[in-house]
Amino acid sequence: MSEEKDPVQEEELTSSPEEAAAQADSGEAAGACGGGKCGQHEGHGACGQHEGHGKCEKREKREKELEAARAEAADYKDKWMRTAAEFDNFRKRNEQTRRNAYLDGKADVLLKILPVGDNLERALASCADENTKKGIEMVLRSFKKLLEDEGIEAIDPKDEEFDPAFCEAILSEPAAEGVEPGYVKEVFVKGYRRGDKVLRYAQVKVTT
Repeated sequence: MSEEKDPVQEEELTSSPEEAAAQADSGEAAGACGGGKCGQHEGHGACGQHEGHGKCEKREKREKELEAARAEAADYKDKWMRTAAEFDNFRKRNEQTRRNAYLDGKADVLLKILPVGDNLERALASCADENTKKGIEMVLRSFKKLLEDEGIEAIDPKDEEFDPAFCEAILSEPAAEGVEPGYVKEVFVKGYRRGDKVLRYAQVKVTT
């Protein structure tokens, strides 16, 4: 009875030494690659392509965070500038309000002494004594200087066109021949103003 030969053993026996060496090299390469140590087949994290991918994502995330921080800083700066501008406007309005209140208070006091000037002018017009007249003139000059220092001007519109913004017509008379109506014929009481603000309207007679 003949003995059967193992095909594998027969193949090993029939292989040449060169073929055996080639098979060994092939086995080592397969073993190294299959163990997960190959740069190509190793985990995705160690792959150069996927590692660059991760760096790009981190860079994009940092850029987005930086852009958000810049936008937030710009928003805070805009709010700060608006607040500073509003505060500056408030400060200026407050200063102007206080100044106007101060000027109005002074105007009220000056308004009460304006009749003193009226009386001085009447006394000067009716005074016959030269020494007394000089004394009245001196006091009247001081009074006018006080008004001038306060920026107050007299309103004396005789022979001028009637302006209701500065005058109050308390009497009227027909205009003479050749004279246009609507002009101030006589000033009974002078008016006074500071700039465009009238402290006291002039009381006048107007032609009609």
